[in-house]
Parts: sequence; C-alpha cells; structure tokens
Amino acid sequence: MKVAVVGVNHNTAPIRIREKVSFTESKKIEGSNFLLDNGIEEVIILSTCNRSEIYIVGKDIDSKVDIVKDFYEDYFDEKDIREYLFDKKHKEAINHIYEVASGLDSLVLGEDQILGQAKEAMLFSMELGFSGKILNKLFREAITTSKNIKNETKISENPLSISYIGVKFLKQKLKSLKNKKALIIGVGKMSILALKHLIEEDLDEIYMTNRSHKKVLDLSDDFPMVKPIEYEKRYEILKDVDIVITATASPHTIIKKDEMMDIDNEIYIMDIALPRDVEESVSELPNINVYDIDNLKKISDENEQRRIQLSKVAKEIIDESINEFLDWMSSIKVDPTIKSLNERCSDIQSDTLDYIYRKLDLDCREKKIIEKMLTSALKRVIREPIIKLKSTKDEGKVKDYTSIIEELFDL
Repeated sequence: MKVAVVGVNHNTAPIRIREKVSFTESKKIEGSNFLLDNGIEEVIILSTCNRSEIYIVGKDIDSKVDIVKDFYEDYFDEKDIREYLFDKKHKEAINHIYEVASGLDSLVLGEDQILGQAKEAMLFSMELGFSGKILNKLFREAITTSKNIKNETKISENPLSISYIGVKFLKQKLKSLKNKKALIIGVGKMSILALKHLIEEDLDEIYMTNRSHKKVLDLSDDFPMVKPIEYEKRYEILKDVDIVITATASPHTIIKKDEMMDIDNEIYIMDIALPRDVEESVSELPNINVYDIDNLKKISDENEQRRIQLSKVAKEIIDESINEFLDWMSSIKVDPTIKSLNERCSDIQSDTLDYIYRKLDLDCREKKIIEKMLTSALKRVIREPIIKLKSTKDEGKVKDYTSIIEELFDL
C-alpha cells in the first residue's frame, strides 16, 4: 500500500480555480464514495479556502493518482484543471500533510486554523468509513507533531490568520481604520477573528449580518459593540460603511453588481470566502474596491524571517516523526502473516486441548493450568519469527522471511 495526495492549493492555482473545486460536505461524501468504488482503499478530503486536496491509499498508486485527477476534471467539469493539479506520492505525500497540519505550507506561515481543519477532515472520513488504518494513523501523527512543533517553537505565537492580514491589508489601503464603519458578513471562525481584529482598530461602527439572524444576535451578546443587521438589508447598510469583510460558506455570490449600482460612497471590500462571496464584476464599479485571498499574498509579515528560521526547526521534528511513521508502515506489511501465524497457533491449541480433555478427566483448575502452559509454549515458538519480521526494514528480506514462515507453518 502507498499514500498519495492530489489537489490544488494557493501555491499551484489562482482563486478562480480553487473556488471551483471546493468541497462541501455532500461533495466530500459523493467524491469519497466514487473513489472507493473505483479501487482506492482509503480517502480523506481536505478542503479549505486555500486548498482542495485528496489524500488516498492504494496499491498501484500511479494508476490511483490518475483516477483522482480524472475525478477532479469530470466531477467539477473543469477541463483545464489538470494544469493546476499537483500530486505527491508516498514519502512526499506523507511529508506534505505534516507540513500542511503544522502551518508550514500555509499562506501565513505557522497559522493555527489549518490544524483544526485537518483534524475535522480526518474525523469526517473516519466517522463515515472513508479512511482506514493508514490515513487515520498518518493524520493523527501529523496533528500530534504539529502540536509538538507549536509547543516547542512557539511558531504560532501572535497567530496571523487570513482574517488578520485581511484587516491589516485594509488598514494599509485606508491609512487608518479609526472612526471608520465596517460591515462583516458571516459568523464563522474567520468572521469572528476579523471582528476581534477590527475591534482593536477603534472603528466607529461595526455592523454584522448573516443569513441566520439569530446567530448574529447570539454573537452580539459576547460583542455588545456589534450592531446586528437583517441579511436582506445588507445592501442598504453598504451606503453607510467604509469597509466590508465577507466570509460566508455560501456556494453562490451574495454581493452582486446589479444591486450596487446606486451606491456612491467609496467602499473597500475584503472577500476572504471561498467560493468567493462577491461577484467578480463588482470590481468594475468605479467607487468599489474589491480584494480577495490572492491579494493577501503581497503582504509581508514583520515576523516572516523569524518564522522561516523556526520552520527549519519544525522540519527537523517532522522528519523524525515521518521516519517513525514509515517504519510503522513497513511493519504493517507483515500483519497478515502474523495474523495467520496466530490463527494457526490458536487452531493447534484448540485441537490439542480437545484431545487432552477427551483423554483425561480434569477439573476446572487443571484445565486452566494446561491451557496457560500450552498458550505460553506456542507463543514462544512464534515470538522470534514475529520479532524478526517486525524489525526487518529491508523489503526484500521481509518478502523472503514471510514466504519462509508461510511455507514452514503451512499458512
């Protein structure tokens, strides 16, 4: 069995491509079932604002990678997707999820949000039976290693989320956010982070809206400075604000050009949703300035150099964990042989005990003593072969030892 990953991310594809191949929960279910039906053993789909990646396990991994690429092209009906797809196999793929979970492959080096997203992707696939022994172990180890990295290097101190650099970007454009008025659309994690950063900028008013108005009202209990706005009135309030930050999970655009034709005030819109919330043609309006996630790549963070140095330490921690994972993967190759060996011993034990019990009149205590002695003796016979199999790293020798054991023990 080999591991591979296929997908797009902020390193390989622009936002117009990434938003087209974004996975909702229902799409994850459909996609995972399709891939499993086509001979792939395990699947985990990681879909965020910056990446759409499918992790797989299977035999003949090259052909399985082609199946995933075909799936991307056919399922999303995006014919030029192949030029943006990347693929990594086995050790490269294993290293990739470690770096992703640790925030080393993020737009903002060391960011925290991706760790939770990786964990959610793993749990989703585990609960629905899409992933199995190998991917579950891989993701768990990557997540654990990520936590160790954050504890040891403090790479995520003063975490710089997309929301943070979005607010920082707007502040650069307007010179200052003090006394400005803002509208936040959405109440998810990114929106709440944006709200917290805006509060620090001493704005005059912060409005918030969401399709579910109750969620905004609930949120305003914790943030009394927030003014809830009915979702249907979002265009009306645009006439009174200087900036808009939108980060909903809507599969469709929620801010459209036709609805903004009569807005005369200048507005700076930061669209950090994926798929994007703002219709692309909105940027054609002379007084509306629209920015999205890709614009944030241009921002240099003052801690970037320090984080790059810390990432070198992080990679050393990752390499050590990857080597342990690869050793584990090598050891599970002999699991079927070890299982057969144990089953053969169980059969011998059962047959032997049946014979003894027929020939001798034993009480319960005597039977237990004999059973324990026989179990111990049989384990002694197979203990050394099992230890040898598990400790051997040479694949050729593993195959040879496996064949010999299976022939000797008639497995």
